[in-house]
Formats: sequence, structure tokens, C-alpha cells
Amino acid sequence: MCTATTYKGKDHYFGRNLDLEYSYNQTVAITPRNYPFRYRSLPESASHFAMIGMAVIDGGYPLYFDATNEKELSMAGLNFPDNADYKPEASDKTNVASFEFIPYILGQFETIVQVRECLKSLNVTNIKFSEDFPPSPLHWIIADKNESITVESVKEGLKVYDNPVGVLTNNPTFDIQLFSLNDYMSLSRDAPTNNFSPDLKLDTYSRGMGAIGLPGDLSSKSRFAKVVFTKMNSVAGDSESESLSQFFHILGSVDQQRGCVRLGDKYEITIYSSCCNTTNGIYYYKTYENSQITGVDMHSIDLDGSEVSAYPLVMGQQINMQAARA
Repeated sequence: MCTATTYKGKDHYFGRNLDLEYSYNQTVAITPRNYPFRYRSLPESASHFAMIGMAVIDGGYPLYFDATNEKELSMAGLNFPDNADYKPEASDKTNVASFEFIPYILGQFETIVQVRECLKSLNVTNIKFSEDFPPSPLHWIIADKNESITVESVKEGLKVYDNPVGVLTNNPTFDIQLFSLNDYMSLSRDAPTNNFSPDLKLDTYSRGMGAIGLPGDLSSKSRFAKVVFTKMNSVAGDSESESLSQFFHILGSVDQQRGCVRLGDKYEITIYSSCCNTTNGIYYYKTYENSQITGVDMHSIDLDGSEVSAYPLVMGQQINMQAARA
């Protein structure tokens, strides 16, 4: 399962936790403007916006989990089992396979306004990338610096929701997730007042009691409420360091530790957490075994190139020993 969020300080940030019980050997990938995206049902896109994100690269093709383009538009696909329903090709639609959806959107659009117009005629198809990579059941969050939407291809068709909280997890469908926030409207970052009974003298015996009732389990519905509360009450300074730290703390409020979610003989963990400064095109990440932040700058390469640049993840813990035995 996964969690994605946006955050706005002096710059705009977009990122996610990828929670799984196994790794795809993913890498940070920069796709330059002239890499040829060959679509299954559409003409080849020989020129497009450059993008950076986390991907599995197969045969030179970047299968993105999440990415941001050079125009500050971002997108991530999150697990959506049992609800995702991709369609056969339709002659009256723009047919895009699920694995092509991120590069298709980020390759040509700059704003959510433009994306919304495109989605009116889009059909997410069930074409597989390869035998090794069949379609994954996903839904998507797409965001620019001003707004976010959630896109779900379900049995009834393609659903596009305004996402006023800029957060996405997994099941149930987004409309139900958003409605569930009504259950927590009484929560507060401030100390609570006694509404229980005027006849009882009740004591605020601890800090943080205004948020009693905020879920802390690892289910997708609970993670949604927890990260929305954390994000919407988050305060950070304008510096890059403060914004990055705050962003990773927001994601850290719902990360998964090995041993807490057992799946047979394996355990689901937060494989990586990412934070892209979409304003500057810098992709930051941490991994389960490496809590140090690592960054990759999109503009460090020639963005007019034609080959994908890949940066293997720094996996081992990086420890800065301030003092050590002689």
C-alpha cells in the first residue's frame, strides 16, 4: 500500500511512500525531452517535456511509480486493488495503457486545467507492458502547484475527483475516503475543552489530547485521515531544509515498519519515501535502510538528450560519526 501527498511552502513539493513487501529494483530516472515514448495505441511521442521520478527501467523504458515534469506537474500511481478496472481499446476515445498514463500526462501538460480537459476523452486500457509486467491495479493523484485531482478507472468508467487535501492512499474509492474525514471534524491541534459533561471535572492530563481519535493503524483509510490531519496542520519555514524535513515528517507519520503488516512469510515496509521540489526539479528520497536524504537534480543532465538517465538508490544506512573510538 502507499501514501502520496503535496505540500506548499516557499516552493511546491510532491512525493509518496511506496509500501510493499518486495522491491522492483527501482531507480531515480530522468527522461529527457527527446526520448521517444512509443505508445501502444497512439503515435510515438518523439518530443515532450522532460521528467524525473522513481521508475523501473525495462529495455530502456521507464515505468514510473511517480514523477514530476519540468513544468511542475506531478503524478503518482498508487495501489487500488479490486477497484481498478481498465478497459479494452475504444474507437471514440484516446486509448492510453495504464503503464503509459504517467508519461502521457507529464509529457504534454503543464496544469491541472489542461489535464482535466484531456481526461474527458481518455480511456485507460488493459494492455500489458510485457509478460513480466502485467497491468497493476492503480489510481492516480495528479497535482500542479495550485490544485490536485484523483483519477480512478473503475467499472463505471473514468472518475475524476477534485482533491482538496492533496493526499491519496489506496482503498476505498476516493469519494468515500474524502467523506470519511467528516468523522474527524472534532479533532484539533489545540487542547480540548470539556464537552463531555458540565457536571464532571475532567483534566487535560497530556499534550496532544485534541487529536484523540485520530487513527494510528496502517490501513489505507486510516493513513488517509492521519496524513491529511498532519499535512493540514503542518507548519514549516521557507528554507529548503525546513520544507524537506517537514515533508518527510508528514510521510513519516504513516510509514510502515517491518513486522507490523505480515503477508505470509514477508512483511510490508516503506520501501522508499520521496519528495520532489517541483519548482526546482530536484527529486529527494530516503529508503527503508537509509534514512539520509539523497537528491537528484533533473537539470544536472542535458534535457535535450534522447536516453533515460538512471541513478541507483543508495540503500545502505549512511551514518555520520561525530565522534568515534580511536
